[in-house]
Amino acid sequence: MNSQQVDFSGMNVRRSILSVAAPMLAAQVLNLLYNIIDRIYIGKLPGEGTIALAGLGLCFPVITMVTAFANLFGQGGAPLCSIARGRQDQKGAQKIMNNACFMLVCTGIVITVFGILFHKPILYLFGASDATYPYASGYMNIYLLGTVFVMLSLGLNPYINSQGFARVGMKTVILGAVINIILDPILIFACGLGVRGAAIATIISQFCSAVWVLYFLTRGQAELKLRLRGFSPDPVCIWEITKLGTSTFVMSFTNGLVQIVCNSMLQTFGGDLYISVMTVINSVREVAQTPVMAISDGASPVISYNYGAKQIDLMKRAIRFMTMVCFGYTLVIWGLISAFPELFIRIFNQDSVLIAKTVPCMHIYFFGFFMMAFQYTGQCVFKSLNKSRQAVFFSLFRKVIIVAPLTLLLPHIGGLGIMGIFLAEPISNFIGGLACYVTMRCTVLSRLTKPVGSAEQ
Repeated sequence: MNSQQVDFSGMNVRRSILSVAAPMLAAQVLNLLYNIIDRIYIGKLPGEGTIALAGLGLCFPVITMVTAFANLFGQGGAPLCSIARGRQDQKGAQKIMNNACFMLVCTGIVITVFGILFHKPILYLFGASDATYPYASGYMNIYLLGTVFVMLSLGLNPYINSQGFARVGMKTVILGAVINIILDPILIFACGLGVRGAAIATIISQFCSAVWVLYFLTRGQAELKLRLRGFSPDPVCIWEITKLGTSTFVMSFTNGLVQIVCNSMLQTFGGDLYISVMTVINSVREVAQTPVMAISDGASPVISYNYGAKQIDLMKRAIRFMTMVCFGYTLVIWGLISAFPELFIRIFNQDSVLIAKTVPCMHIYFFGFFMMAFQYTGQCVFKSLNKSRQAVFFSLFRKVIIVAPLTLLLPHIGGLGIMGIFLAEPISNFIGGLACYVTMRCTVLSRLTKPVGSAEQ
């Protein structure tokens, strides 16, 4: 085994998880940082920061949906890749990665063409006004030109992590983050490009990350090599990847749909100012949930590998450790956000009116945030063990069945108005998180003593 690889079969599962999760956390924090840097700079544009921030917020669903398609073939194939490696099926693992790369490129091209052709009606559907449309359009059209780069960097990086090269995966994001952070102030302020400058910086950084990932998987020390010469797509393999990836895709895609519903309702009940409020809150949520995502993403290849190797005890220990860490962290971060909301808000905007409107909304939105730990833990286990049906159902359950209807309904009940829109999220955290985790405990952990081949998919 390469000295840079993490041994997923080791008896110390905590060390294995943390060895993957720590670099992934660093990578995700940096990835989050360079996304947030865009918002920080845009929010501070002289005389237009608040309205420009609202315009950028309207692009969130587009960014979320691009990420969803990258996760469909990235997060969908990586657990299958780990399971195959656990069974010592290197050829099968490589086949999965090759088919995933093919689908990432094809999907990226389709999204680019469709998004640019229909960007105007899409943005107005998302809640744009005549004031915010120029900012949203300026960012979205440029961002979409780099969709293939985003797909490759985000979608192929899980295959680096699934082989145990977590530090290499971290470098993928570090490279993009550093380039974006350097270019942002130059293009936004020095060149006077505003939101367009932020978009240009983003696609350049994603291009560099994509080149790094492709280089490592073709010429680097990767155990599984990306070999597309003589490649022909395997519909069965693509279907298996898509089936498992649908859960992560649905979770990301429905986040985008909920953002669309929220923006539309916020425009109706509060106008552009409250779209800016939601942009800030979404940014804070991304900061808050990043460590939870890193721990669950770090645990996933360990769980999948030991599932394939039939090391049931090691797998259970990994699940327990992940649950405890995620719950403890979300409890602490909820306390910090509740106690110091203005501290988090001022990262993005100093406008006193915006801050005054955001504080009460943030208290409601983040209430009971610790319940998200159970959602992430349950989803991670379902995905890692190739339980595609359960994973897809609970992705849909929280966002489509709970959040979206409540967002449309609550503002009309008891005069809740704007606050009803923000109340939908904590309700879904309690109901969805608990339902997902309890189901995982009752239907998966209780059956893990069965041979791998007998597990119901």
